Amino acid sequence: MRRRRIRRPEKSTELSITAFMNLMVILVPFLLMTAVFSHMTILDLNLPNPDEAGSNSKKAAFDLKIIVRKSSLTVMDGRAVIKTIPLHKGQHNFKILSKVLMQVKTKYQNKQAITILSEPRIPYEILVGTMDAARSFFTFQEGSIIEAELFPEISIGDAPRK
Repeated sequence: MRRRRIRRPEKSTELSITAFMNLMVILVPFLLMTAVFSHMTILDLNLPNPDEAGSNSKKAAFDLKIIVRKSSLTVMDGRAVIKTIPLHKGQHNFKILSKVLMQVKTKYQNKQAITILSEPRIPYEILVGTMDAARSFFTFQEGSIIEAELFPEISIGDAPRK
């Protein structure tokens, strides 16, 4: 006597995705809201070409430079010092730097390039502040505040020793 197994038909089970859909309804808007705060600003910098470092190429008559030192900011036109800006309350004064660069821009309106030279061990925040002051400034025009361009083509390098 053999036992026969009686197979009962299996019930098909449905997959419940309600919990997953609830999770997506909450998660997607949250991720979209937080993604707005992750912006990055990228500056295009011109670094010296290693092949041209030793060559004696002709310099332009007007070569605007900012020398960043621990004790001051110096704006030069390649030949002479335009203005030396000492520390103000122990910090570099980027507002005065911006005003000096605005005056230079009114004189040389077609000039776009500037070189920022820094001493060793200058904090990163000071270099970024110098680049921001050299690149643009904010002005009030026609009832609103706009960002005007100064010298957007920034090159960086090492400052000469005193």
